[in-house]
Amino acid sequence: MLAPVLLLAANLAASAPTFHKDVLRILQARCQSCHRPGEIGPMPLLTYSQTRPYAKAIQAAASSKKMPPWFAERSSHTLANNPSLTTAEIDTLAAWNSAGAPEGSAKDAPAPKTFTSGWNIPTPELVLEAPKPFEIPATGSVEYQYVVLPLNLTEDRWVQFAEARPGDRTRVHHFAVFVRDPESRWLRSVAPGEYFQPKRGPKQKVSIDTGGAGSEVLTSYVPGDGPPQLKAGQGYLLRAGSDLVLQIHYTPNGTPGTDRSKVGIVFSKAPVTERVTIVAPANAGFVIPPGADSYKVEASFTIRNNARLLSLSPHMHLRGKAFEYRLVHPDGRVEELLKVNPYRFDWQLDYDLAQPIELVPGMKVECTAWFDNSPNNKFNPDPAAEVRFGEQSSDEMMVGQLVIAIDAAYKTRADWMMNRKP
Repeated sequence: MLAPVLLLAANLAASAPTFHKDVLRILQARCQSCHRPGEIGPMPLLTYSQTRPYAKAIQAAASSKKMPPWFAERSSHTLANNPSLTTAEIDTLAAWNSAGAPEGSAKDAPAPKTFTSGWNIPTPELVLEAPKPFEIPATGSVEYQYVVLPLNLTEDRWVQFAEARPGDRTRVHHFAVFVRDPESRWLRSVAPGEYFQPKRGPKQKVSIDTGGAGSEVLTSYVPGDGPPQLKAGQGYLLRAGSDLVLQIHYTPNGTPGTDRSKVGIVFSKAPVTERVTIVAPANAGFVIPPGADSYKVEASFTIRNNARLLSLSPHMHLRGKAFEYRLVHPDGRVEELLKVNPYRFDWQLDYDLAQPIELVPGMKVECTAWFDNSPNNKFNPDPAAEVRFGEQSSDEMMVGQLVIAIDAAYKTRADWMMNRKP
């Protein structure tokens, strides 16, 4: 009887998935963009020796769909960047762990996936970095810090890839990179390269400079999200005489630290016909009552000129629970674009459309956000607080960012929004 048992065990072992033949392909496609040195994943998953200790945890995270993170509950359109594992991939990871996580033969491995060291975009042609480190205290709240970085451009340039990279991911909650146009008077009194904290009145929750004083966002960093990947013919515009302004939100974590954040830029090689920019329905006038477990806040934005909708990116803070986008057509028809549920403040994602949506004048984008200010929200810093719009994580925000493409002839986003022809 022993021989048949041994034969069965040998057959099962032979049919079990191995790391090199089966698992590594899944990791390359779904995991390694984050799980590699220098990125947000807590451990690299590039080799067998790195992956083997986590076989059981990988199976559990995949089976529960905790990883890869994806929070789109439903959408009326296909989302191009959905990293979710297929049923077959989940089954493969489970079978690999159950078989003892065998390595298999290295000759069965796919070619290693190539990455640009230190970046998620092609090798930058221009890198701008804060000239000196910012000292982050161990505790307390740190007001938004601003750093002006001159571009010194003598002619207009189009950008195909741009990435914001924090020096210390553990303490940089997020940062935005604004393009200050040559006509803008925003922060003109601030010396380039110096960290600056705008003054605000005793009753102001938000600095008047938080929104960039009308400046466009080139790129940004938030936990879990990667830089946009524009197609040939699309670009961000940097006008001659423009500067970049970093707006950085630091979050102390119990020990002091330092940060020098930077921006990488790859200029467009092909002629640009579509200018990519961001508009955002937002609401800053809400008051969330203490203990409310599903407080609703709404905002909308009316389209005044032709554009194409490329991506949706909701933004809330620790009490964010869910977020919904709807498109109201000129004939009154309402189309639900996206429902994000749950919303995760510690893992904020863009939701990229596989096929852009044509936007025409008269359309309206409506957004609904739900907030959980109850004790059941494990992220809630104070269920007894009355919560308003503000910059700190203990405050809240309600912003429904929309990444759109407009005619490249528009020199400013304001011209498009006001329907001033280029």
